[in-house]
Amino acid sequence: MSESTYRLAVIVGSTRDGRFGPTVAKWFTEQAARHGGMEIDLIDLALHPLPVRITKEPTAEEAAALAEVTPRLERADAFVVLTPEYNHSYPASLKNLIDWHYTQWRAKPVAFVSYGGLAGGLRAVEHLRPVFTELHAAPIREQVSFHSPWGKFDADGRHLDPEAGEQAAGAAKVMLDQLSWWALSLREARAARPYGA
Repeated sequence: MSESTYRLAVIVGSTRDGRFGPTVAKWFTEQAARHGGMEIDLIDLALHPLPVRITKEPTAEEAAALAEVTPRLERADAFVVLTPEYNHSYPASLKNLIDWHYTQWRAKPVAFVSYGGLAGGLRAVEHLRPVFTELHAAPIREQVSFHSPWGKFDADGRHLDPEAGEQAAGAAKVMLDQLSWWALSLREARAARPYGA
């Protein structure tokens, strides 16, 4: 990996039956690949269920489930969290992932892509920002949100409305521009001066 390339973990936060998350993930990973400058690691929590009992001494089975996710978070230089809005907040599966980890988030930038009804998942993101700040991560300002997106994408994650698709792609580019700056800058900073909280 070159000095100008960073590792991006894209986290699909919803595990609910009939979820829209995989469609958003297809759309976003295409935008990220087009942007370039990163290695993308898609972490779908529905495919990697974590134990709901948080303990300092996980069983062998719990440790095996964590081993499929924890090293990937550790290697990441930045994160993009894809979240729906459930009852004015984010899914329990996402909070469980966050709470199982601590040092993996430190001094790394986090961006958000949200979706939902009229609010487009924005309330979920506003709840996530202070959580990641508490973990010494660096939530960036720009984000992407989709308001009532059902039926507006095809099976491959392409927006059916060209104008709306272009606007969303533009928002993703601005967000990824910011995220890339933070990812590279904070990686350099961590290498020069290890972060201690």
